[in-house]
Amino acid sequence: MARVAKKAARKAPAKRKTSTRKSPKRAVAATADTAVAKVQLAVDKAQAQLDEQSKKVDAARVKAKAAKAKAAKSAKAGDKRSAKAATAATSRASEKARALRLKLAEQKTRLAKEKSLAAVRALQDSSKAKVAEVEERLSARAYSDLEKAKAAFEAKWLKSRASADAKKIKAAAKKMQAKAKAAEKKAKAKIKALEKKEAAKAKAKSKVKSKTKAKPKAAASAKTPAKRKAPAKRKKASVRRGRPPKKA
Repeated sequence: MARVAKKAARKAPAKRKTSTRKSPKRAVAATADTAVAKVQLAVDKAQAQLDEQSKKVDAARVKAKAAKAKAAKSAKAGDKRSAKAATAATSRASEKARALRLKLAEQKTRLAKEKSLAAVRALQDSSKAKVAEVEERLSARAYSDLEKAKAAFEAKWLKSRASADAKKIKAAAKKMQAKAKAAEKKAKAKIKALEKKEAAKAKAKSKVKSKTKAKPKAAASAKTPAKRKAPAKRKKASVRRGRPPKKA
């Protein structure tokens, strides 16, 4: 009986340590989730009831031990009945303590489930918050990304357009150069024709001049007899000189 009393005395402090060790966790759970806090209160209550009942069991065992020791030394029936009653009381107290342990185990299982669900809820809330944060960040970056995309598209478009325009300009320059060459060729041909025409005219003029130079010589040779008629004129003059005019 002395060994049983020592074991009972050792168990009571261990249970109290377990309850004090879990108090910080209970505080954290209470602030984290209301459902967890509610179940945690039930666990605390069951633990307190078990601690109290364990004290009663220890006291009943001490009383039963004393009653049995007294009954063993005494031959009185009352002492033996007291010993039996103390033993029965110890058994009842132990049964109640066993029931409280089962209740506490159930509450702890329920608490573990609620903590798991609370962790899931916390993860969901955290995920929602992160999604909202990502959405806000992307929304804020959308305009800057749009401007960057516009700038990149504009640069690419201008580069492509410049390349296309350069090809068009080159083709137009080539076409204009061909036209210019054709016009130059045509102009040279026209100038050559004009020069040829001018040369022909100049040649014709030189022929006319040569002919006109020849005509005065022929005219001079043809007018020489006329100069010889001069004496006739002088004859008339002499006549006029010899005959004065009639008076009126």
